[in-house]
Order: sequence, then structure tokens, then C-alpha cells
Amino acid sequence: MLTEVLVPIFVCVILPVAVVAIVGRTKQNEINRKSEIMIKAIENGQQIDPELFKAAEPAPKAPKTLKQELVEKLTGGCVVTLMGVAFLTLYCIDLFMPEAHIMFGNWLAVAGGVMLAVGIGLLVSYFASKSILADEIKAEEEALKK
Repeated sequence: MLTEVLVPIFVCVILPVAVVAIVGRTKQNEINRKSEIMIKAIENGQQIDPELFKAAEPAPKAPKTLKQELVEKLTGGCVVTLMGVAFLTLYCIDLFMPEAHIMFGNWLAVAGGVMLAVGIGLLVSYFASKSILADEIKAEEEALKK
């Protein structure tokens, strides 16, 4: 009974707060490390690099090809569909074997149904896009070979 309340609180409140705290702590440690380097450089009379505290810009990403986007759709569709099937399976186990005591009984059916629908939608989108964009994908592959 108590776990039915504590688990959602942990997942919805404590976990996100912990992630934000860890990210903030990591950034603060990086700034502290750079500050120590600056203080030692000033104490030794060395030149200070003004670019030290500027945020590092990520390298520009290469645009994704159509084939890469299709593979991402396929992967996402498979993962979400399988998660939906797993949730619905757990719901069926809870429904037909109440002694299993699986938490979130009805929510498993809702989440499983939504995930299954989204996963099937992604898979349909993949197969439709694959047949529609076949010529563009071949042209893109030939352009990359050159």
C-alpha cells in the first residue's frame, strides 16, 4: 500500500530533482576548477586566456540522411511497440492472476495502449516513407559516394 504512493512520488519528484542537482553540481565543479587555474595563473604572473570561461560550443552536426531518419523511425517504432506489448502483457497478468500483485494495474493498460498505438504509427510511417522516398534515398547515397 505504501509503495503505491512512494514509487510515483520518487519517479515524478525526487528523480527529476536529483538529475537537475547532478547537472548543476557538475557545472559548478567545472567553474570551480577553472577558477583555481585562473587564480594560480594570476599568482604566478602568467598571461590569462580570456576564452577559458566561455562555454564550449558543440561541433556542428552533419545533417542526417533520409536513410538515417528512416532507421531512427524503425528503431523508435520497434522499441515503443515492444514496450506497449510488455505493458499490456503485465496488465493481462495482473488481470487474470490477481495474486501476482502488479502495481499500476489500470495505468498499465492505458500506457500500453498508447505506446502500442504510437509504435505502430511509427512503423507504418517507416514503411510508407521507405516506399515513397526510395528514389530520393538512392540519389542521396549516390551523391554521398562522390
